[in-house]
Amino acid sequence: MSKKLTKRDEDYSKWYNELVVKADLAENSAVRGCMVIKPYGYAIWEKMQAELDRMFKETGHENAYFPLFVPKSLFEAEEKNAEGFAKECAVVTHYRLQNDPDKPGKLRVDPNAKLEEELVVRPTSEAIIWNTYKGWIQSYRDLPLLINQWANVVRWEMRTRLFLRTAEFLWQEGHTAHATEQEAITEAELMMNVYAEFTETFMAMPVIKGVKTASERFAGAVETYCIEALMQDGKALQAGTSHFLGQNFAKAFDVKFATKEGKQEHVWATSWGVSTRLMGALVMTHSDDNGLVLPPKLAPIQVVIVPIYKGDEQLDAISERVNPLVKELRAKGISVKYDNRDTHKPGFKFNEYELKGVPVRIAIGKRDLENGTYEVARRDTLEKQIVNADDVVAKIEFLLEDIQKNIYNKAIEHRASHMTEVNSYEEFKDVLENKGGFISAHWDGTEETEEKIKNDTKATIRCIPIDAKEENGSCMVTGKPSKYRVLFAKAY
Repeated sequence: MSKKLTKRDEDYSKWYNELVVKADLAENSAVRGCMVIKPYGYAIWEKMQAELDRMFKETGHENAYFPLFVPKSLFEAEEKNAEGFAKECAVVTHYRLQNDPDKPGKLRVDPNAKLEEELVVRPTSEAIIWNTYKGWIQSYRDLPLLINQWANVVRWEMRTRLFLRTAEFLWQEGHTAHATEQEAITEAELMMNVYAEFTETFMAMPVIKGVKTASERFAGAVETYCIEALMQDGKALQAGTSHFLGQNFAKAFDVKFATKEGKQEHVWATSWGVSTRLMGALVMTHSDDNGLVLPPKLAPIQVVIVPIYKGDEQLDAISERVNPLVKELRAKGISVKYDNRDTHKPGFKFNEYELKGVPVRIAIGKRDLENGTYEVARRDTLEKQIVNADDVVAKIEFLLEDIQKNIYNKAIEHRASHMTEVNSYEEFKDVLENKGGFISAHWDGTEETEEKIKNDTKATIRCIPIDAKEENGSCMVTGKPSKYRVLFAKAY
């Protein structure tokens, strides 16, 4: 199994596209702009889902499911949101097909089956959910309402890339209603922190927490909180967002509640989401020229065991040694695969599991059988060592923890070495062009300056970091006063 992967430093974009396909994560489909997530890729997404779902439930949220179709009149109720998504909407106009009288055996849209009102395929679910909440919320006793939905959404895209940008993608979207402004802000911040904890603890991907500038905010939000990650090519990737929506949706859908004092007030809202984009982030944060490097906590197969043998007799003897080991590892909650297929040679298997990023690989041959040993290899550093059979379980447990820590630290170091403070626009352009990464600079707070920088350089303000220190300075472009630095980068 020859990998023949393009090298990252030759063409990072090509490397990514090839790796996603060759590692069996996903592929393009017969539907333009849509992907097929293959079983191995979906298994990683399921692990992400399981951890996030647990974290949502631990913070008091419940899952529900809302319709895929949104009547146009509901969709346009909150103007800013409707306007923000209008250009990306897929719209259903008819409800029936019929045989084509001019083309035997073919179908056409029935011209008499036009819907009275068009249906928008959800690009996000605020409209349909807030219309529903109107019936659920009457009193302060109904609050807070903390709902999450796991779903697919459609945002029409012309230029697509597997996981990073596809017309249809999978995600979760939380939608919450609160009695006070402060409670809603606290919720939006809480969910940003939940996302950051998930990406750092499970994906081993460090992120910067921040707020978006007005022009980068979610359509219809008062404030957008975000987590921003840095990929190996020096480009940023927005890994998750959490929005404080104020009372915009409550007013658009007239969602009011009776306070303890008996007054009628509009509720306060949040929405928050992460999507299968995280799969792209996972691939780009850790992987190398040999293939995927997966964090053990999200790897569908954490340990693979490959027997090296001649003839069935040797295989039987190896299996006799391996089967109890498999049982013991599984009892400890470690996912393990014993690959005893006789259709592929060991070298092919080694290559395949390296490409697929399996954290720990164990090989056992005739000599290991005689010596009571195993050959243990770790995917992140490709180091191999011979380990006694008695010590192998402890060694595997250590490696799974150590690989998780090691790839996180490597990503932290990469980010630290690609974080540059600049004070002039010339310096900014130079760093952007020749080094990349996050650039910390003063900005005068105006959309005009932000737009100019974007047009000149393709770099955007990724966020105003939550922990930004007050520091009087002057905008690198206009020289006008600025109170703190913001983070710029080119982004996915």
